[in-house]
Amino acid sequence: MKICIFGAGAIGGYMAVKLVQAGVDVSIVARGPHLAAIQSRGLTLIEEGADPVTVQVRASANAADLGVQDYVIVTLKAHSVPPVVGAMQPLIGPHTTIVSGVNGVPWWYFHKIGGPLEGTRLRSVDPGDVQWNGFGPDRVLGCVVYPAAEVSEPGVIRHIEGNRFSLGEPDGSKSDRANALSQVLQSAGLKAPVRPRLRDELWVKLWGNLSFNPISALTHATLDVLCTDPGTRDVARRMMIEAQAVAEKLGVSFPIDVDRRIEGGAAVGAHRTSMLQDLDAGRPMEIDALVASVQELGRITETPTPTIDTVLALVALRGRVAGLY
Repeated sequence: MKICIFGAGAIGGYMAVKLVQAGVDVSIVARGPHLAAIQSRGLTLIEEGADPVTVQVRASANAADLGVQDYVIVTLKAHSVPPVVGAMQPLIGPHTTIVSGVNGVPWWYFHKIGGPLEGTRLRSVDPGDVQWNGFGPDRVLGCVVYPAAEVSEPGVIRHIEGNRFSLGEPDGSKSDRANALSQVLQSAGLKAPVRPRLRDELWVKLWGNLSFNPISALTHATLDVLCTDPGTRDVARRMMIEAQAVAEKLGVSFPIDVDRRIEGGAAVGAHRTSMLQDLDAGRPMEIDALVASVQELGRITETPTPTIDTVLALVALRGRVAGLY
């Protein structure tokens, strides 16, 4: 099995080291100083309670150097994917599966969902249908990414917590390709359950990303603070309730309630969300996939989202003022 990880930053780099250690034929597409360090010194993973591990892995900025793959695991930020669909084509053959390990509402959300919304395209996450047309929705295997990791320096990944990558077919089937990838990931010491209702799981994670990320970018508060301050907790709760109303119209079932989800965020502690980290580091902010996409789904389902609309307007302007959106 040949696997290419496209965008091997923190999460992709973590996966790459684990898979190489398991003897899998892995290659990665990366860029800049991170790529240069990997090519010269290898890719290093630091995990708590273990000695650092360095592996040698084929790495290039040019997908054409790596050839056709069985699986291409995309671990870029959502807004970074459409511009590189063309560059990814050398990795894609007749039987290649695209594994979408991207946060937020995925571009393929309405593929094989059934009902009147079947095949609906989402402008907020796939402007111009670039991914829908460039990959083809039949190639996609969904993935909800749970680990937290960071690139502590070029070529070095520090794992913080978690090792689960939930997989799921858009139609809910337990396909051969999903089971095969699950087995390989498990052989690498990762949890990789194949879920019949991956969209439900996607929404539970999105609940937090939708609310905690923009609120933290606007206030610069860490998770423990924004989840316990009465004012920001109430804003997050209102956003989540609106999102739940949207999701339930799309057939989603939530296994926990809003307050438990917020308490789970508070329990993470003094964590700076990815959107706040991007703002501080001067990187483009992942606003569309995490927030604008839910607003778009609200419009599609004719569900009011007043709190989401307000927070989106504020964080979008914050991003534009910073030159990051």
